[in-house]
Amino acid sequence: MRKAEITRRTDETDIKLSLCLDGGESFIDTGCGFLNHMLRLFAVHSGFGLLVTCKGDTDVDFHHTAEDVGITLGSAFKTALGDKCGIARYADIILPMDEALILCAVDVSGRGYLNFDVELPSAKVFDGENEITLKKVGLFDTELVEEFFNAFVREAGLTLHFKKLYGKNTHHIIEGTFKAFARTAREAVKIVGGEIPSSKGIL
Repeated sequence: MRKAEITRRTDETDIKLSLCLDGGESFIDTGCGFLNHMLRLFAVHSGFGLLVTCKGDTDVDFHHTAEDVGITLGSAFKTALGDKCGIARYADIILPMDEALILCAVDVSGRGYLNFDVELPSAKVFDGENEITLKKVGLFDTELVEEFFNAFVREAGLTLHFKKLYGKNTHHIIEGTFKAFARTAREAVKIVGGEIPSSKGIL
């Protein structure tokens, strides 16, 4: 079984995470409802076993939680893959989520790079006198989606590209992004041969 268990403690977060690329149960408790929702989607659509608990400084905001969970998941992903022998390495998808349409492509290259071409709409609210523009879904700052994926690819050593082809609803766009990533990750780590898929002989 390609599996990793990671514990990461800082002054800002305390995380325990287990990842199995070959399946298993999932349980997510990050202290952030929206991030829990996205990680559950990731577990279901990737077919990975994923157990995550995080105690973070959510009284400040969700920034440290989102970033540090991304770091820990990326570290577990890299560890679980080992030498990457036999994996497909590349995968891509164009995934619909209602009116949203997301392109995602991945290369398990050993090189951490994120291209996040996903414009997220702003919500407009009124405070009684003025119009205020917010980049949030509920209490979750939408800029943290890119922070999460940046943290993940740095630790995992993945080249990951996202492009929003269409979308109006912020929740749908972000959900499509996580689902698309799950599906490409699932295909990229499939065992399809017996060699390391690189002309260099190493990934």
